[in-house]
Amino acid sequence: MTGEVTAAGPGRGIGAFTVDATRLPGGRGFTGSTEMISRRTLGKVVGTGAVAASTASLSVACSTSMSGESNYFPQTVEQVKENSGLGSLKQVKAGVLNVGYAELGPAHGPVVVLLHGWPYDIHSYVAVAPLLAEKGYRVIVPYLRGHGTTRFLSSGTFRNAQQSVFALDIIALMDALRVDKAILAGYDWGSRTADIIAALWPERVKGLVSVSGYLITNLEANKKPLPPKLEWAWWYQFYFATERGRLGLEQNRHDLAKQIWKFNSPTWDFDDATFDRTAAAFRNPDYVSIVIDNYRWRLSLAKGDPRYDELEKRLAASPVITVPTITLDGETDPFTPAGGGSSYRDKFTGHYAHRTLKGIGHNLPQEAPRDFAQAVVDVDHFPAAGRTSSNDGVADK
Repeated sequence: MTGEVTAAGPGRGIGAFTVDATRLPGGRGFTGSTEMISRRTLGKVVGTGAVAASTASLSVACSTSMSGESNYFPQTVEQVKENSGLGSLKQVKAGVLNVGYAELGPAHGPVVVLLHGWPYDIHSYVAVAPLLAEKGYRVIVPYLRGHGTTRFLSSGTFRNAQQSVFALDIIALMDALRVDKAILAGYDWGSRTADIIAALWPERVKGLVSVSGYLITNLEANKKPLPPKLEWAWWYQFYFATERGRLGLEQNRHDLAKQIWKFNSPTWDFDDATFDRTAAAFRNPDYVSIVIDNYRWRLSLAKGDPRYDELEKRLAASPVITVPTITLDGETDPFTPAGGGSSYRDKFTGHYAHRTLKGIGHNLPQEAPRDFAQAVVDVDHFPAAGRTSSNDGVADK
């Protein structure tokens, strides 16, 4: 089956038009599949595959020199929001999904994959993506499974939301788009997904930007209670563990998410239009199933797919991340104590820096887009090997 890339403009359905992948500029054909992972990816999962692709086009430096620049992104955030956006969405078959994604920037630029969290969507990067595209990056912003226009190819596929499947989704997306290596950047579910790929498939990652640091889940460790203040912050995890919580998410997905936004980002004065734009992504038919399974799996209340037991075993060992990394914390994020990232510093053995942003909450890329974009550019210029570190201290918004 020939892989298809489709694009749908605002208000139009998936499949508005179809492009033969073999005719894309510089493109090569790829095979769409309803298998869980491609044969190429399967080799990497079991350790028999090898990356044998040139990354010359990915190592091209941005056209603007970093030296001596204190303001790498001269536009204000307001100008970016007025003049730029994520554009028309595209769709591509990847693994078990038909993935909806935005793509900005030159087709042959260094690739950046931006990963959203919950309860959010790709619009967390509505200002970040254009900033990076203007600097020559090819920016890819996918909807995670259960969100937006991303759909399962088969009604019979287990709506699984354990941590490893999100990473496999992104690996499958990169394979489908013929991306051998990329900078991965994310927060919340997106941080965890990027961390996993960087830990298990470092050959696919040029650099990592991870909000809240090292978020790979260890199920046994996750059974231990936290201090009451932190347990209270996670109230919805326990709510979702009940049938009442599942029904509550089903019936009140808009208002529940909005309440969490307010709690997660106490200093962010977002308007209704900003929230509603993202809330549209929660109409996905698999949204409730994916969210509920994710949080129940984390509490060991839902079983994962046995096919991924070996991957989860590797992740339970808390593997170190060797790729160049910048970790970010928001000072007012209720889930991560602001500071120097000392609690997870030892998990990153490559070139590393940590930054804490004053007055910023959980949805860091949307609250502080220029700082987030700057971290992506900076990590792109980090040395590829060797353990060095720096702490950039506290950055103002």
